Amino acid sequence: MTAPEYMQLKAYARQDGFFLALLWTASFACYILGISNQMLGMLAIGLAVMTPFFVAGRLRKFRDEGREGLISFGRSYAYTIFVFFYGAVLLAVVQFLYFAYVDNGYLLGAFSRMITSEEGKEIISQYGMTQMMEDSLAEMAQIRPIDYALNILTVNIIIGFILGVPIGLVMQRSEVKR
Repeated sequence: MTAPEYMQLKAYARQDGFFLALLWTASFACYILGISNQMLGMLAIGLAVMTPFFVAGRLRKFRDEGREGLISFGRSYAYTIFVFFYGAVLLAVVQFLYFAYVDNGYLLGAFSRMITSEEGKEIISQYGMTQMMEDSLAEMAQIRPIDYALNILTVNIIIGFILGVPIGLVMQRSEVKR
């Protein structure tokens, strides 16, 4: 890969990473709002599941427009990893800002209300997990916003490395189809 080709790949990946971050931010917002509205919770899951299809679609656009219909597996894989990396970094910034300045204990309070409700207590006691849930809530209360953001950043980058293989294999093309 020549230097201009590498610059082109990164430019497309930055742009598409931004779009991926928008998708993930919408999913995250629906997740937070979905705590009190099940339809938004389901939408959050749907948006998250769309991720590999969205990235594959953006890779197809890069392949067809930027690479004139041809792309190797290596280049497809690199593009996918870059897209996930850029998207993960932007999402981490959004999540840090949310947990540092907006949340004010909303998420932890919602989890606490769920497990202290009559139904929650019954289910937790049936599985013998009362002490574990109390310990988990206490640990969550001690986690800093940057820790949440860095955890999700790491997970999303790892997911990019994993999903990059099937996405790259499916989207590679060595000859132009007419």
